[in-house]
Amino acid sequence: MRLIFLGPPGAGKGTQAKLLTEKYGIPQLSTGDMLRAAKEAGTEIGLKAKAVMDAGQLVSDDIVNAIVAERIDLDDCSNGFILDGYPRTVPQAIALEKMLQDKGCPLDAVIELKVDEGALMGRIENRVAETIAAGGKVRADDMPEAFKKRLVEYREKTAPLSAHYESTGQLKTIDGMADVKAVTAEIEKTLAAL
Repeated sequence: MRLIFLGPPGAGKGTQAKLLTEKYGIPQLSTGDMLRAAKEAGTEIGLKAKAVMDAGQLVSDDIVNAIVAERIDLDDCSNGFILDGYPRTVPQAIALEKMLQDKGCPLDAVIELKVDEGALMGRIENRVAETIAAGGKVRADDMPEAFKKRLVEYREKTAPLSAHYESTGQLKTIDGMADVKAVTAEIEKTLAAL
């Protein structure tokens, strides 16, 4: 099973991906994790990414696409994977489609968690409060001002993926405002229908 999760930050993509990885035994792949792993492994593409990141620049689509291609060739992806945070743009989506077509392993579905942005701010505030109460360290990108910027960036760059995947017939939309178990049940129902 090869899936993409779409939805703004805080929509619950990571939570749902974790549940599916446990159920289906397929990895959740996030670009941040893949970039760090490629850097640490010292692969050719990882060294290119390291040079760009060390210079404080954004990693180009070409490098990100190559890291994804390298990662999905690993054995743990032979039964599928869940992409979370990639693709971020329509050009990345087109590159991914070609990559998967060349590998003979097309996507099964793109699952979008639809959420109310106002309610997302409440979710993030709760997550910050719970993290602090538990004595944990709050992620910088979960602070309210940073989170608002992430939402704007999502709307501008990533939200157009919905229309792209709707045009390919791969988009499956789920109400992400329901509780975790209800969202999981709806995702599983959607996957069973594939």
